Amino acid sequence: MTDRATAGRPCSGRVLIYSHDTFGLGHLRRCRAIAHALVERYKELSVLILSGSPIIGSFDFRTRVDFVRIPGVIKLRNGEYTALNLHIGVEEILEMRASLIRHTAEVFQPDLFIVDKEPLGLRGEVRETLHRLKDRGVPLVLGLRDVMDEPALLAPEWERKKVVPALEELYDELWVYGLPQICDPLEGIDIPPSVRRKMVYTGYLQRSAPTQQARGVDAPADPYILVTAGGGGDGEALIDWVLRAYETDAGIPYRAVLVLGPFMQPDLQTDFQARAARLPKVEITTFEPWLESLMQGAEGVVAMGGYNTFCEILSFDKKALIVPREVPRREQYIRAARAQELGLSAMLVDDGVRDAHAMATALRQLPQQAPPSSVVVPGLLDGLENVNRLAERWLTAPRQRRLRSLARRLGL
Repeated sequence: MTDRATAGRPCSGRVLIYSHDTFGLGHLRRCRAIAHALVERYKELSVLILSGSPIIGSFDFRTRVDFVRIPGVIKLRNGEYTALNLHIGVEEILEMRASLIRHTAEVFQPDLFIVDKEPLGLRGEVRETLHRLKDRGVPLVLGLRDVMDEPALLAPEWERKKVVPALEELYDELWVYGLPQICDPLEGIDIPPSVRRKMVYTGYLQRSAPTQQARGVDAPADPYILVTAGGGGDGEALIDWVLRAYETDAGIPYRAVLVLGPFMQPDLQTDFQARAARLPKVEITTFEPWLESLMQGAEGVVAMGGYNTFCEILSFDKKALIVPREVPRREQYIRAARAQELGLSAMLVDDGVRDAHAMATALRQLPQQAPPSSVVVPGLLDGLENVNRLAERWLTAPRQRRLRSLARRLGL
């Protein structure tokens, strides 16, 4: 939450944020929240987001926040990448993306560069830009969510990508958007002490509802449960399971508002909308860019448990049932399991059968849960405040001091 007493304090400059965005909405929404917090606090600051999200233009951005849309790519089920819209080879599009990233950084001349999650970018597309900015003395920050993946999966991936040398040689700090008593994103990874010393835990990124009346779907006047599948690209199991529950048990006490997500396949959307139309207690919409308003008004939330949704559950103090995905990453499962251990939310594991009665029972029990605020976790939602503080430290450091530090590193 922004400290109004220091809002607008003098801190000028330019911040460039990179978000590779090959799938879903998580990276974009996290970067957008950080950008908005920075410009709200510092009235002479400008933030530019580099993003591959095909729907970035569907979101509102505050004054002094803008974006550069680089060509989109998607990850196939076999792990390979392909162009999202352009009919060109993946190597060509990656070369184009890298060139646009490099050129944008050269023209924008940031005073701080924040990279979201992928230390070297998609297929190393940010590596050259990192080196060029490092040579100019620009501070480089890697932002990590609270959970990355199962260590047994993350370790070989990072070794293959040669991530650790980049963390040692290029990055000045690693900001972890969480707390160590909840999750350590690099647990089980062989990280040298020099990198560990660069890690700063910020707390989770607090969210707020927009001041304007939420557009899109109208919230029901009666109490309701919000069911969100995030971006929707892999959310069909959750939506199907909730619909089965309402189809089986007409006595579930609360209405449900289902948000499918913009990346759900059109044929699945059509099928789910037809099923929902036959259920008097279910409303459905494809995409809601002002999801925070629906979240704020809900009696409870059913979600897959991505990072941003988890932040919103904590921010709006909502009783939540998390149904995490376990492939291709176990990130959501690890986060949901830890949250359930701490009493912050409940978890229902998808066993592939998706018994309708099990979901109906969980939906009936949801309103009786304790909210997250019943658990005291110091600094839980201090993320944006601490990001502002950390950014200010880099932005207000005299450029001459940064260049002297660079000269010392180069032995000049």
